[in-house]
Amino acid sequence: MKASRFEIRDRFYLDGEPFKIISGSIHYFRVVPEYWRDRLEKLRAMGCNTVETYIPWNFHEPKRGEFLFEGWRDIAAFLKIAQEVGLWAIVRPSPYICAEWEFGGLPSWLLADDGMRLRSSYPPFLEAVKEYYSRLFKILTPLQIDNGGSILMMQVENEYGSFGNEKAYLKFLRDEMRANGVTVPLVTSDGPWMDYLEAGSVEGTHPTVNFGSKAAEHLKMLKKHLKYGGPTMAMEFWPGWFDAWGNDRHSTTDVKGNAKDLDEILSQGSCNLYMFHGGTNFGFMNGSNYYEKLVPDVTSYDYDAPLSEDGEIMPKYRAFQKVIAKYADVPQITFSTNIEKHSYGKQKVSDRVSLFSVLEDLSSPTESPWPLPMEKLGQNYGYTLYRSAVSKEISMEKLQLLGANDRAQIFLDNRPFLTLYDHELDKEYEISGSNRNFAKLDILVENMGRVNYGPKLEDQRKGIQGSVLLNGHGHSVWKMYPLEIDAAMLKKLDFTREYQKGTPAFYRITFQVEEKGDTFLDLSGWGKGCALLNGFNLGRFWEKGPQKRLYVPATLLRQGENELIIFETEGETMDFVQLLEKPALGKD
Repeated sequence: MKASRFEIRDRFYLDGEPFKIISGSIHYFRVVPEYWRDRLEKLRAMGCNTVETYIPWNFHEPKRGEFLFEGWRDIAAFLKIAQEVGLWAIVRPSPYICAEWEFGGLPSWLLADDGMRLRSSYPPFLEAVKEYYSRLFKILTPLQIDNGGSILMMQVENEYGSFGNEKAYLKFLRDEMRANGVTVPLVTSDGPWMDYLEAGSVEGTHPTVNFGSKAAEHLKMLKKHLKYGGPTMAMEFWPGWFDAWGNDRHSTTDVKGNAKDLDEILSQGSCNLYMFHGGTNFGFMNGSNYYEKLVPDVTSYDYDAPLSEDGEIMPKYRAFQKVIAKYADVPQITFSTNIEKHSYGKQKVSDRVSLFSVLEDLSSPTESPWPLPMEKLGQNYGYTLYRSAVSKEISMEKLQLLGANDRAQIFLDNRPFLTLYDHELDKEYEISGSNRNFAKLDILVENMGRVNYGPKLEDQRKGIQGSVLLNGHGHSVWKMYPLEIDAAMLKKLDFTREYQKGTPAFYRITFQVEEKGDTFLDLSGWGKGCALLNGFNLGRFWEKGPQKRLYVPATLLRQGENELIIFETEGETMDFVQLLEKPALGKD
């Protein structure tokens, strides 16, 4: 493609002509690569001329110095498909992205440094960013518009004004991007309040704003901040919202109200719909929020977006298409990806084995006098089991965990004793007389998803980083077993071992597929855990909802025999699961 020029002056200009950005967010990391083209074609067909995506650092550097940019992580391939479809791109490669993504995109290994200060000029943090940027921008800079690529502009930091106001940090990111070959205009995005906009802005970048309603009011605030003029842009207009475990229903918004706000934004400037298509928090990559309590997000990132989690065109899509048609030509596009939906019905559990029976096969323990948090064990996600011997000669009357996150299940000689969540973890608990003389203490701690927004961002070490108190004093000598529950671990499962009802366990279901199609795994009657299909982690499930089924793209199925393994922690199970062709996100 020939090189072009994109500029920010009094307006946005593309090759010298005024240009209105009409964009939608699609996160390549929440959509299987085989469906990238389908989602991008549908974005273009709604009338958008641009796609926006974040780049999550933890997706591309899961371990320090291990950089991954192939397959699902091939951001260059995603952007090239976008260009083929006729879309420009806004890329947001800041170290922190929020996005309801685990730890806001920051890699958890940063927390192995006891003194870590995130999103600041703390030297070890900047050093890690610098190393990551040296790899990332080798991929991105050739894809800029002035090199014949699709990238119009990039973002320096994301909603920094709601976190801090250290200008030296923002200047470092800006200068580091320029030093690594970024030539397109740079932007920031913040909430529509003057203190946030002031704190999150830095010289040499163009401010944009994020909001979900009251467009006229919020754009007025942005214009007030743009003292020297320049185009107004809603970098994130939220036409939907995300769901958290325990919500009483799937979050939805008013289509007519959304359309009215979109019209208002486009009448005054440019807009990016966040999200156009949400996708899925596969694996353990959901984020959490924390204000008064811990609120982890569900596996689905449907977002009540114009395009559903499984790529279906929703009524909101048609309403937005009508609004966009007032400002741009809406192309006629024939979608090139054939996507079918199938129901495979009821599938029976064939094998089961308890975690305690196979623990030593699955994980090599680290031994320490005191408990260590997940990050010190070199573990990113999943569960950690803490095990210690206890003298049966001593009657244990009280138990307390100090510095534990997020959810702990306590077992005395393999028998369930307590399950503690969030604030419950801080309290001291009585041990009843029948349980006081035990020989083995197991504590299974689950990382429910690191917080992705707000002041709790730096308090996200998982597992146990304090002490376990028995009878009021610290108990020592621990074995710690990291359990990331991945494909490599599943290969070590031995289903001939003992199964103990009521304890954490693995369940195997095998089923045949003749014709591959998108489907949904229904886990009604199952308690809590995660499900892996052919070694791929589909995500978490939890009986408390609102999400009832896990999305299974056809690309994850095999023609012939498929293996589904469920790790369930509560001892609440059924003899079967169902694979159905429709979602069930909960009562709308």
